[in-house]
Amino acid sequence: MNGIVNCLKPPGMTSHDVVEFLRNQLGIKKIGHGGTLDPGAAGVLPLFVGKATKAVELFEKSTKEYVAEMTLGITTDTGDNLGRILETKEIHVDLPSILEVFNKFTGKIQQIPPMYSAVRHKGKKLYELARKGITVERKPRTVEIYSLELIKYEKPRILFRVSCSRGTYIRTLCEDIGRALGCGAHLSCLIRTRLGPFHISNSLTLEDIKMHVSSGNTNKIFMLIEDALVSFMPSVKIQLKDEKHFFKGAIFPIENISQELKNEDVMIYNQQNKFLGIGKIVEQGQKIFVKVVKSFR
Repeated sequence: MNGIVNCLKPPGMTSHDVVEFLRNQLGIKKIGHGGTLDPGAAGVLPLFVGKATKAVELFEKSTKEYVAEMTLGITTDTGDNLGRILETKEIHVDLPSILEVFNKFTGKIQQIPPMYSAVRHKGKKLYELARKGITVERKPRTVEIYSLELIKYEKPRILFRVSCSRGTYIRTLCEDIGRALGCGAHLSCLIRTRLGPFHISNSLTLEDIKMHVSSGNTNKIFMLIEDALVSFMPSVKIQLKDEKHFFKGAIFPIENISQELKNEDVMIYNQQNKFLGIGKIVEQGQKIFVKVVKSFR
């Protein structure tokens, strides 16, 4: 069993809980996930099974999209609705001021990772320290908000859609927006609607997965690695007499390659259109080669 499962994580489970669920369903241990979701959040959580675990890092830089709700006037120690209330304030916020602040938070911004996060400090995860009442200094990180769209404002709640880069904390975004509006805020609901090529419209619930597995249609839950990569990675073909010659570090000559692909990652196929792995286009002297970075054969 090798492939990617576009899973719809329900609220109340950790990302690791979902991995354990799939391990129990499939009877296979080699499963990983991409893009951790907080326990209280729901939405797209791609699960990588078997040889597909080699592909997790290929999707780490993928754009993420969320639909989120923030509640104004209340701040919590976790930045979401699961935390302890720290402060409440009156709300004097209108629609124009929200749109103005949203505009300021679009583009590259600085974020300080929350204490209740999996970021490590001296080998310890921040949330482990936070649970002991320990707060440490965190350095700001640059993230990018590609779009920030207001869906609805009904005091005290703002419903919005956000498209962002890897490493963006939506809890922190809500806190920062609430601070800019002068009343504070926390994240009260979060659904991830897309991570790279994985969209909520074709994600599978845990019940869907269990049904397909129990009925013997396990193949219906999997997406091929190459089908997920094709949306953002070009491909090349190589001459290959024997697959044993295809391994990490091996190089193969290619012709008629676009200059734009030099030093870029590409999917590698043989002449029979079988997907073999991932390579990088390299130039040696006057010749162009593809160097194998990952083998999925």
